Amino acid sequence: MGVSTIFYYIMGLFLLYIVGIILVWPIKKIIKLIWNGVLGGITLLLFNFIGNYFGLSIVINPLNAIIVGFLGVPGVILLLVLQMMI
Repeated sequence: MGVSTIFYYIMGLFLLYIVGIILVWPIKKIIKLIWNGVLGGITLLLFNFIGNYFGLSIVINPLNAIIVGFLGVPGVILLLVLQMMI
């Protein structure tokens, strides 16, 4: 085994590492987005359960769940304001 073979082996491992980082980063973002959407849906479900006593409700759909997942409580308030405007 020559020096050039070892060098190419190390370069191949380095390139494999770089490709792995490039592929894993977007997957982490997608998983975080899905997780926040699920938490947003649960938040909307709880809000609808409690808000039902006050005559307030927000439709649970993927877009609303993602909005609440991204923004949290301000997202719920935003959806309420948008619902009142319509």
